[in-house]
Amino acid sequence: MNAPIVNLDLSGKKAVVTGAVSGIGLACAQRLAGAGAAVTVVDLDADAARAAAGSLPGSGHEGVGVDLSSPAGLDSLADERFAADVLVNNAGFQRVAPIEEYPTEVFTAIHNVLLHAPFRLIRTSLPRMYAAGWGRIVNISSAHGLVASPYKSGYVSAKHGLEGLSKVTAMEGGAKGVTSNCINPGYVRTPLVEKQIADQAKTHGIGEDEVVEKIMLLRPAIKRLVEPDEVAEIAAFLCSDAAASITGSAYRIDGGWTSN
Repeated sequence: MNAPIVNLDLSGKKAVVTGAVSGIGLACAQRLAGAGAAVTVVDLDADAARAAAGSLPGSGHEGVGVDLSSPAGLDSLADERFAADVLVNNAGFQRVAPIEEYPTEVFTAIHNVLLHAPFRLIRTSLPRMYAAGWGRIVNISSAHGLVASPYKSGYVSAKHGLEGLSKVTAMEGGAKGVTSNCINPGYVRTPLVEKQIADQAKTHGIGEDEVVEKIMLLRPAIKRLVEPDEVAEIAAFLCSDAAASITGSAYRIDGGWTSN
């Protein structure tokens, strides 16, 4: 992990980060824990969540296994242990297929994980944040929360919904000391993207090396994948005192992808 550039002290704060056993989620969990927060790592794999929590600096961390794609998993998020001072909604997965072939059950599952779970966690956390007069909600959206690509109907529609949810939360929570913002990365070097490369190669009938060059990095001006630490540092900034007046915003970190 690169040296942090944002001065952040979250001592005494509780953070909940979903999808935090690898990639962006783990980078965010590490950054928040390094700033003094007690982090609850939420992931589908309970053992991996506990292992990730155990690897974080500091103390008071916990790993919890929850299937965010299921109704039962979503219902469990009403539990007080998921109420946070800092909430990072990061969990997600992808399926690449034309709309006419897109499995309806996968479409529903993607919306559960990417949109319904953030709503449930925000709903659970807001009373705690309101009582304290302080709260930070960071929604890991995507360039696909702002623009569309073919074959990603589930992901794109869920991320667009997350953008709207974040803005409504910002409008409701601003007067009570709570901010809500989105971070919109392009393609990040994560297991999710690595799987997409294989899926895209199959869908488009090209080699995996061509997917990165001709599809993923075609539109960005900066021709490299984003690193998870870069996203985590923006998340840290949004939790800092310097960002106290920033809410309802979308922070693009996509190498210029959505600038045209």
